[in-house]
Amino acid sequence: MPFRPVVSEKLSHAVIRQIELLILRGILRAGERLPPERELADRLQVSRPSLRDAISRLQTAGLLNAKPGAGVYVADVLGSAFSPALIDLFARHDEAVADYLSFRRDLEALAAERATKYGSDTDLAVVDAIFKKMETAHNKRDAEEEAQLDAQFHMAIIEASHNVVMLHMMRSMYELLRGGVFYNRQVMFKQRTSRAALLDQHRLINVALQRRDSDAARFTVEAHLDFVKTVLADHTKARRNEDIARQRLQHEVGD
Repeated sequence: MPFRPVVSEKLSHAVIRQIELLILRGILRAGERLPPERELADRLQVSRPSLRDAISRLQTAGLLNAKPGAGVYVADVLGSAFSPALIDLFARHDEAVADYLSFRRDLEALAAERATKYGSDTDLAVVDAIFKKMETAHNKRDAEEEAQLDAQFHMAIIEASHNVVMLHMMRSMYELLRGGVFYNRQVMFKQRTSRAALLDQHRLINVALQRRDSDAARFTVEAHLDFVKTVLADHTKARRNEDIARQRLQHEVGD
């Protein structure tokens, strides 16, 4: 018979599993500091030696880092998603921007569709709350805050899709975006029409999500990222044309 004796689980193993799931589900994020040992042990209702054992094992697994005098932090596991050589290659070639946006378009459209089906009311409330902050930032004309909220809005949709593989994949993509590897989001905010259009597009995405309209959610995300791709391509072309025009002017003046 396929039965085995029931073995009582070590408390440290239960702690490990709980912290692993918090990291896996994206609740604990890279660089986030865990509560102090005494407080965390109280919250988990385990002894401090059991907690230390769990933390030690998670450090060995590469999921946590201890900083002397500063505490224990979630490791930056996203940093290994792309090699430094590949990141440098992306940064040197504009065509990577188009491929990046195409990738995001496909994945985020799927995430938006999933969010209408699997996202809880609380998930969608988070998306709506971020959009309201986007409206406030837009009225303040704070380009930096707008850019940050833009990324948070899209990540909230990914989180609402409840697919942990997609979640960590897209977080790694946004880390590159935040580092300016693909493009500077503030380029999108230089023209007044682009700023207004972007806000309107995010409003349509939010409305589709709140209505749980999966077709509209997919379509509005695709339309938004198609728009971003076009604007950035036009910006690249205009920059290239301006360089050529300056060379011509320099040649004429020189003659």
